[in-house]
Amino acid sequence: MPPSPKYYAKYETRRRDPNPRAAALLVIDVQGHFASLAAPAMPAIARTVALCRAAGMPVIYTRHVDPVPRRAPLDEWWPGDRIDAGTPAAELLPGAGRRAPGDLVVEKSTYSAFHGTGMEEALRGAGVEEVVVVGVMTNLCCETTARDAFVRGFRVFFSADATATVSRDLHEATLANLAYGFAYIVDCNRLEAALGKAAN
Repeated sequence: MPPSPKYYAKYETRRRDPNPRAAALLVIDVQGHFASLAAPAMPAIARTVALCRAAGMPVIYTRHVDPVPRRAPLDEWWPGDRIDAGTPAAELLPGAGRRAPGDLVVEKSTYSAFHGTGMEEALRGAGVEEVVVVGVMTNLCCETTARDAFVRGFRVFFSADATATVSRDLHEATLANLAYGFAYIVDCNRLEAALGKAAN
């Protein structure tokens, strides 16, 4: 979901390029349940996956699956809105970049992709120090994962054009908040330039 031109610019006081030798791409919840929400960002998601894979970065996909019974407070916020294992809603969308045999797929049951999933251990084991976050929803699972990565000591890069949510104001609020204190904001063009520079 492309933001309004430089909406978050006044909060973007820090700039940095990701280091592909120390970074991983996290593709958050690009699955059937969110297909319509993800649609505007799918070309940018696929492009980001291709750029990061070409730079040698590991790509990790997450998918949200609700346990039975679903624990509070998620059940209070989203009553009746479940994602059950084994249904099309839980399956990753084919347009979310080309999958490779070594890609890790992490199953999660709350907003953060780190909570109870073992993903931090997998990243540490691979020597990852930085994460690039793309996917849906910008202001829920993507933002919570980005904030959680930051407090766990990872350097965070967050995509402005390869994330999407239900409205522009929620999308832009996340970008402003993360730019202010949690993440370096990137987009496909900025990533392409940065990763190309790192390869030279």
